[in-house]
Amino acid sequence: MQVLDTTIANVSLPTISGNLGVSSDSGTWVITAFAVANGVIVPLTGWLMMRYGVVRTFTVSVLAFTVASFLCGIAWDLPSLVIFRVLQGGVSGPMIPGSQALLLAIFPSEKRGTALGIWSAMTLAAPIFGPVMGGYISDNYHWGWIFLINVPLGLLTGGITWMMLAKRDTPTRKIPVDKVGLLLLTFWVFSLQTMLDLGKNRDWFNDPLIVVLTIFAAIGFAAWVIWELTEGQPAVDLTLFRSRNFTFGVIALCLGYALLFANNLLLPLWLQTQMGYTATWAGLVAAPAGLVAVVTTPLISKLKVDARIMATISFLCYGASFLMRSHYTPDATFFTLAAPMLLQGVAMTTFFVPLLTILLDGLPPERIPSASGVSNFARITAGSFAASLVTSYWDRREALHQTRLAESGSLLSPLYREALARLESLGLNPQQAAGSISHSIANQAYLLSTLDIFWASGWMALAMIALVWFTKRPKPSDHAIAAD
Repeated sequence: MQVLDTTIANVSLPTISGNLGVSSDSGTWVITAFAVANGVIVPLTGWLMMRYGVVRTFTVSVLAFTVASFLCGIAWDLPSLVIFRVLQGGVSGPMIPGSQALLLAIFPSEKRGTALGIWSAMTLAAPIFGPVMGGYISDNYHWGWIFLINVPLGLLTGGITWMMLAKRDTPTRKIPVDKVGLLLLTFWVFSLQTMLDLGKNRDWFNDPLIVVLTIFAAIGFAAWVIWELTEGQPAVDLTLFRSRNFTFGVIALCLGYALLFANNLLLPLWLQTQMGYTATWAGLVAAPAGLVAVVTTPLISKLKVDARIMATISFLCYGASFLMRSHYTPDATFFTLAAPMLLQGVAMTTFFVPLLTILLDGLPPERIPSASGVSNFARITAGSFAASLVTSYWDRREALHQTRLAESGSLLSPLYREALARLESLGLNPQQAAGSISHSIANQAYLLSTLDIFWASGWMALAMIALVWFTKRPKPSDHAIAAD
């Protein structure tokens, strides 16, 4: 449910935005609000489990997520939906690490590999079902059902977990929590995310609010870093970045996930708003990535090779997938649009586990939970920032391309007069013909903007291979890794 909810809303975004009477740009708050809240709470997960027990923390998280999903499903306007998505993202923080911790507690060591393999397959299945389910529901029912379907599953999961495992909960102990660190973290992340989401509609730094939010984010970040480096029990252990493998591994993980998250948001948005695809068909275009990931995961997991090689294969496949998309045309068929997603599926399979193996390499066991929390926080936050940036850049590049295309569509242009005459000969009056040409110019401008982003993403993915090889060869990891 947790991973599904990071993808199911992507293809439904145009439908949600239209139903609530807001632009698709404003609708991206639905995506980023969940991701930011989830990322901020992730570092607190370890403290919650030690303070209240793994079973209790997981069960409460699932039930709270269920309530938040219900509230999202009945949201009446964009502000209410964003608030409920913040709640949903926040309470879901312990779900993924909690589910892994429970599997490790239930199964003996010889069966843990199989259990976690099934867990990973279910996690990677979300990119298949999320876009397709979100699209089908949006096309045939009220969009609220993309959240309401969590309610019966959440109640069932929470109830079974508590009934079966309550007596096997882990010991609890009272430990202090870094409240100041968490408040500073929330402050600067919220300020920066709000600046990114509002900037595109407020002419960026020409607006006083954007300037103030930027200053708040910079001051908050500096204060947070200073506090965490001097606090005895920090919420986020920044001293982990003294390890070369951890530093470059986190950077590669964040940038790679940012590209994946941004492009997974952009593709269905473009297909529905400019290419005439329904939400269902936009979801089906994205589905092959998840399908390939599920099929290839058991095969890839058996390979015992250098994690840097596997990460390199991942970035090569990401780069090739994005560059293939940069050659889309206005008349591209469904199979042409979906083909690059097959490569993306291979990239997903070889992305998370190798990079997390690299960044966890050499760390003592007692620092693994903290390192995993820091890397997951950074990854999730990077994805939410990328979602805001890519939609802003998409609109700005579209405006640039439309200006250039319109220059050839002036009344003095022979090409424009020829197209106008052709449309009028088909029965359109001059106003209708001019409107049709303007619509075509806008569609072409968005296509060119989309291709620009795909092209840039492809070369950025290939450039990240260098980051991987700045690290030392890691030893095979025995740690459980959340590849969500």
